[in-house]
Amino acid sequence: MPRIGCSMLRLVVLMTVTSSLAACATGRFDGGGCPPVPAYSREFLARAAGELQRLPHGAAVEQILADYQVMRDQARACSGLR
Repeated sequence: MPRIGCSMLRLVVLMTVTSSLAACATGRFDGGGCPPVPAYSREFLARAAGELQRLPHGAAVEQILADYQVMRDQARACSGLR
């Protein structure tokens, strides 16, 4: 079988399996429960801030923490907390 035919066959199989799995979902998904938002003490937050300040400028962890803050804000909004 030519390479293009094999790739196309894989794509068709993948689409068929994906469609079949999606069809298994019965009922409506409304977003389900909101994820919990952990509470941190002031002392723990101060320690974390100190550790963050000691990281080199532009450290990858800075972006991860910024993303985490967005997710925490979204979880609070989901659960009606602010």
